[in-house]
Formats: sequence, C-alpha cells, structure tokens
Amino acid sequence: MPTRNTVQKRLISEQLNALGNHPTVDEVYEAVRKRRPTISKATVYRVLRGMADTGDALCVPIVNGAERFDHRTDPHFHVVCEVCGHVEDVEESAFSGIDWDAVQGMNGYTITGHELQLRGVCPACAAQADARSNKAETADSPNSGYNG
Repeated sequence: MPTRNTVQKRLISEQLNALGNHPTVDEVYEAVRKRRPTISKATVYRVLRGMADTGDALCVPIVNGAERFDHRTDPHFHVVCEVCGHVEDVEESAFSGIDWDAVQGMNGYTITGHELQLRGVCPACAAQADARSNKAETADSPNSGYNG
C-alpha cells in the first residue's frame, strides 16, 4: 500500500534531512513546530516510524537513551558517546575486512542484514573530562596555594 505524501510528512522529512545529526523525535518535533505550530508530537513520531518502516529513514535505537532517526539510508554504522549520547556515522568501509561467508558458516544462519553500533566517548566529552582531571590535579598539587 503506497504511503501518502502529506504536507506534514514532507516537512518532517525536510527537517530530518536539515538537522542531519541523528535527532530524537523531540528534536525533530521542535524543528517542525517552528514552521507548523499546530503539529503534534504524536504525528511527528508516527511519520518518523513510518519513514523507518518504509526505508525512507533509519531508526537508531540507543541503549539507555531515546531512539534517534537518521536521514541516511545507505549502508553505514554508528558510534554513540556514552557520556552525552551524541551519534556519529561510521562508514561501512571501516569494516571491509569482515568475512561474511565465514560468519554465516559459524552458526548456519543465512545472514540477511547487519547493524553495528560502537560505543565510546566523543572528543568533546573527552576534552571536558581531561580539563576536569587537570583542574583536580592542579588543586591537589602541594604548591597550588603557594605564592612565595
């Protein structure tokens, strides 16, 4: 059954593409609401889920976080910051050495698809942690209060 291309769907799709940062439903909703104040969050959620179901967007489930949506539907992976939840794309070519035939042979499954989500600490959060660590080390220094 073909999906309707409503004004709301077009606007939500445009905002998903414009945001381009793996936004949550709330973030898309806030962006769309600036242009169409009467739209409901339920409509935004329903349209985004529908886009994911039809392959027009990707739903990126985040462990212990709100699911996010991706305008990119080409094969790629994601890395998620464990501190702030920021999501970045990782090109599939970074994992080109995986022997899918060998993986399939290990357990007898017919592999029909794959998803990979890496976790780590983004550069911004790492820099903040380093700054806090350096500040704490300076405060603990035996000469930290010495003016002489």
